[in-house]
Amino acid sequence: MKLRHDSRYDPIGYWSRLDSATSHLDPVFAVLDLDALSYNAFDMVRRAGGKPIRIATKSVRCRAVIEAALAVPGYRGVLAYTLAEALWLAETLDDVVVGYPSTDRSAYRKLATSEQLAKRVTVMVDSPGQLDLIDAAVSPHEREPIRVCIELDSSWASRPLGHIGVWRSPVHTPQQARNLARTIVGRPGFRLVGVMGYEAQVAGLGNAPAGKPLRGMLVRRIQQASMAELRERRALAVKAVAELAELEFVNGGGTGSIEVTAADRSVTEIAAGSGLFGPHLFDNYRHFKPAPAAAFALPVVRRPAPDRVTLLGGGWIASGPPGADRLPQIVWPQGLRMVPREMAGEVQTPVVGAAARQLRIGDRVWARHTKSGELSEHTNELHVVDGDAVVSSVPTYRGEGKAFL
Repeated sequence: MKLRHDSRYDPIGYWSRLDSATSHLDPVFAVLDLDALSYNAFDMVRRAGGKPIRIATKSVRCRAVIEAALAVPGYRGVLAYTLAEALWLAETLDDVVVGYPSTDRSAYRKLATSEQLAKRVTVMVDSPGQLDLIDAAVSPHEREPIRVCIELDSSWASRPLGHIGVWRSPVHTPQQARNLARTIVGRPGFRLVGVMGYEAQVAGLGNAPAGKPLRGMLVRRIQQASMAELRERRALAVKAVAELAELEFVNGGGTGSIEVTAADRSVTEIAAGSGLFGPHLFDNYRHFKPAPAAAFALPVVRRPAPDRVTLLGGGWIASGPPGADRLPQIVWPQGLRMVPREMAGEVQTPVVGAAARQLRIGDRVWARHTKSGELSEHTNELHVVDGDAVVSSVPTYRGEGKAFL
């Protein structure tokens, strides 16, 4: 399949085409370019080297896109971010893993009393206390068996740098994984089926930040050392757990680490989702360049001075450490920049630059979100552009009346 769009896109042609295709729409709105989305979906499969990709739904938050990706060979199952979301998705999908532990007792009761949901949904645990909570919600003798996955801590304990990664599971060593697995299989009402580990320090940390070559070199060395340690530790942990339970899957990775995670023989599937939309976070990676499939348009509503205009909205700031890299990236017209003392605001965002002098009230300015699924929290629908036209509009979770987290 030859795509009209790839990662070496022409910015002028690309953004002007999207602007023209959506000329009948009144901003604020968000779009998905079908060619770019297709390119990203197939490129992620290529990077996975034959291992299936489980779609991380927090990075999409749109059922139509999730279902379309699952129809592509190479994608299998989803990784949800809350149990309530998982139960909703499991009404139509048959393989849903919850990526984070839950304390939603009502959701556990719904899961435990439905034979179909109990077969389709796997919950995440990393301590006996989470098992206790489930038992308190529904007695093990009054429920369907609960499918369970153990999360293995994938952070790296560096001697000179300290803790590298994210603070998630306390299960770090193979022995700790074995101990938890023994506890799970020894308790009624649970079935241990998987192991998961998210190497955030590789998957979510750009290894070629623009204008910072020394930082990029340091990050790449950290990632290489971290993965070397994790491959050995994860293999031992999986072996220890597999001696006690028959595992259906071992999940790892993220969009930024697809290749190196896929090379880990102990991993059977990759978790990824952000790469489908290609947010500007991934502009800072050296080994892959997704196409900017998702973007949003803001209208010019004011001209406070000859050299600047004010946009409606714009404060769609991504989660993570506060900083300029969490702000939306203004991409079209080229040459615009935010005002340092105001930046992206909840209801208005002033921008300056040569192009601002030519903008009129009612014109659009295009931006990209730093991350992926969080974009969908700000809009009820995504307008799908194919070539020179909007061919459909699909609801986001928000558009379906769902706000899970």
